[in-house]
Amino acid sequence: MRMTLSSLPTPLGALLAACDELGRLCALEFSERRARLHRGLREQHGAYSLVDGVSPPPALAVALGRYFAGELQAIDGVETRTRGTEFQERVWHQLRRIRHGQTATYGEIGKAAGIADWRAAVDAGTAIGANPVAIVVPCHRVVGSNGDLKGYAWGLHRKRWLLAHEGVLETERTMPTTGTLL
Repeated sequence: MRMTLSSLPTPLGALLAACDELGRLCALEFSERRARLHRGLREQHGAYSLVDGVSPPPALAVALGRYFAGELQAIDGVETRTRGTEFQERVWHQLRRIRHGQTATYGEIGKAAGIADWRAAVDAGTAIGANPVAIVVPCHRVVGSNGDLKGYAWGLHRKRWLLAHEGVLETERTMPTTGTLL
């Protein structure tokens, strides 16, 4: 599979966008997580080639720019092309159903994706952790059953910022000078 790789500046750091030949988003990672991006593309798409350093698809650049400018629904129409397991795809679909300004629990996502027993939260958490598309597939909107922020592949400091940006948290939208990536 042939893809392009673009860099997009954001208030949270540069994002790397891997898109297919039709401009559909296959992966969206923060630049310091380049190895995770490549690992995910191999796992999901098998053999692939990347043309690096190209301009991002205009629709993606505009949507992300508008999102970070405060027009939160702008990312809702971004088309993705992910290839996970059947369960992962169901979970990722459920994530896109969480509207900005709202959150869901891991258990709620797992149950909505078809796990009816106590494993719902654990299974959903595993599938959410494999999400290859930051922000657009909004796993940052998933919280623990007690409302606590749980792990986020791109760092809890970014999860806090995104939830504050979307009006869920009443914290400042400034990036800390240090942050631990999970």
